[in-house]
Amino acid sequence: MPGVDVLVAPDSFGSALSARQAADAIAAGWRRGAPHDDVRTLPMSDGGPGFVEALHASLGGSLEAVTVTGPLGDPVPAVVLRVDDERGPTAYVESAQAIGLPLVPVDRRDPTRTTTRGVGELVAAAVEGGARRVVVGLGGSATNDAGAGALVGLGLADPTGLLGSGGGGIGGLSAPDLAGLVALRERWVRTEIVVATDVDVPLLGLQGASAGFAPQKGASPEQTQQLERALGAFAHAAADVLGAVLRPDLLTGGSTGSRRLLTAAGAGAAGGLGFGLSLVGARLVPGASLVAAATGLDAALRDVDVVVTGEGRFDWQSLHGKVTTSVAERALRHAVPAVVIAGEVLVGRRELSSAGIAAAYAVADAPDEVAAAIADAQGSLERRAERVARTWSR
Repeated sequence: MPGVDVLVAPDSFGSALSARQAADAIAAGWRRGAPHDDVRTLPMSDGGPGFVEALHASLGGSLEAVTVTGPLGDPVPAVVLRVDDERGPTAYVESAQAIGLPLVPVDRRDPTRTTTRGVGELVAAAVEGGARRVVVGLGGSATNDAGAGALVGLGLADPTGLLGSGGGGIGGLSAPDLAGLVALRERWVRTEIVVATDVDVPLLGLQGASAGFAPQKGASPEQTQQLERALGAFAHAAADVLGAVLRPDLLTGGSTGSRRLLTAAGAGAAGGLGFGLSLVGARLVPGASLVAAATGLDAALRDVDVVVTGEGRFDWQSLHGKVTTSVAERALRHAVPAVVIAGEVLVGRRELSSAGIAAAYAVADAPDEVAAAIADAQGSLERRAERVARTWSR
């Protein structure tokens, strides 16, 4: 009996499995459950962990090792992917390598103190190496400083020491403290900086950088509120400095440009890093879409009967620009059913249907099963994929 053609295109499963490891585990389990099926893998990323790896596999290029400032101020290793294309020398960097949550021990996680400085240093290193265009993947960060630290890494003077001190300190900044921002923007706006964001949330609000994500980075409820206020104060101070540059609104005396940066989809990604980089002229784009285009996802979907995607936790964040929903949207265009396998599934059937997902399966069905699944992440994912294959294969 002929089998079905299956494409396995997952994101990473948190820090437990990279996208490549997850893809291989799902493929191995599927082949056991449906040995007649033709299974191929295409690891994905939304800008978070695995961004450079996924692009390197598809685009080629060379990897350059660099050392930058980590989220706690210690030096950490990272890489710059350099690719020559029709637009000239392009560099790809991954913010998670500089400021990722796994870089901070659990007992030291505090987004009021972690800094994005290393990401600015990564971008600077990419340009110093000859890149005319820099693509920055955002996601999986331990930070919540609205990109203030990254501005220091890009060359902004920090006379008060607050810019690089973490999200808790930037609320004390005023416009005079950011006086060098105009000159910094003039310098960096000459470089094309594209920011590939893992979520499409704004900087502030209930689904913004602080309220939506700071708790999972170690913030208490009180710290989360403190961060929301600090990011708001920093954003308004930056808007005061850049008001003339960002096209002032003569009717309100404010700046339509600054409001646009605050509410832009992806401004809240990586603890507001999307907002901070946009202050120097960076353009925000959905990371999952950028990676999908670079890896040829649409072409791969034309030749399969079903696509399997996944991530560590499928929840409300997944519906805001993550790999799973991006893959499902593209699959729908090709009339290919999209199946999600995730460590946990916390989204209801109505949301699944709205996202174009045919079915979603959890590796761990109950809270007490999560720890066991994490302890044997690869084996657990393989076994779940084996069972799912028997449902979806002929």
